[in-house]
Amino acid sequence: MIVNYAVDRKRWSEMDIFDQMGNIYSEVGRTFKAKQSHDREKYEQALARAIDLFDATSAALAERRSPKLKEVLRAKEEFLSACEAKDQASERGIDRYFMQFAVAARLTR
Repeated sequence: MIVNYAVDRKRWSEMDIFDQMGNIYSEVGRTFKAKQSHDREKYEQALARAIDLFDATSAALAERRSPKLKEVLRAKEEFLSACEAKDQASERGIDRYFMQFAVAARLTR
């Protein structure tokens, strides 16, 4: 399946980390929901969008030499591991992790 999606990296890099991670959380949630409902097409689309957002965030942080880069890369690694896992325990852990960013993004508005 080919997914025609790419985030506007310039605009993305102007967002703060809470908004970036909160938006990544949306795609993470969509990925897990599609996985649980066995919808392969939606799963692959959401997964591709999540990876693109992780990559855009990582690139922006690398450009700024931010110490947050390591955490974002680790979160991506954990997300991808959860995508491969047969149980939902790792999905719940990732969900709790990202929920904190979504809440923080709301509070900073």
